[in-house]
Amino acid sequence: MALVKGKNTKPEMRVRRALHAAGLRYRLHDKRLPGRPDIVFPSRRIAVEVRGCMWHQHPDPDCKLARMPKSRLDFWRPKLEGNAARDRRHEADLRAMGWRLIVVWECEIGNESRIQGVIDEVRSAPANVGGISDRRAGTVP
Repeated sequence: MALVKGKNTKPEMRVRRALHAAGLRYRLHDKRLPGRPDIVFPSRRIAVEVRGCMWHQHPDPDCKLARMPKSRLDFWRPKLEGNAARDRRHEADLRAMGWRLIVVWECEIGNESRIQGVIDEVRSAPANVGGISDRRAGTVP
């Protein structure tokens, strides 16, 4: 478990490269936001999470990557269900703070239209929502 990366994973890097190539600039893993989202657009109050399908239990029944491990279910089931519950709490906390969360699942990384949809959604969001121009995370002191 110590070898499992939590930051700068291959799927995350692919999304970051696509966003950067589209001319979008962002912050990474902001500690002041619940769950430390992978990619943060503070002026637009948008956070992007790139989630591994197995680790975060992708709810799509067609996702082949979201399967439960076959051994040690007494360990894995509570671990993975806990990850999904934590994700839901962080998402609710972000929404309560006025942030929008975009979730990109590992199985969607190869889908260019999905990545383009994320780019379009970020571009269409108004900057400086609510007059907040705090460079750190759009939080009010």
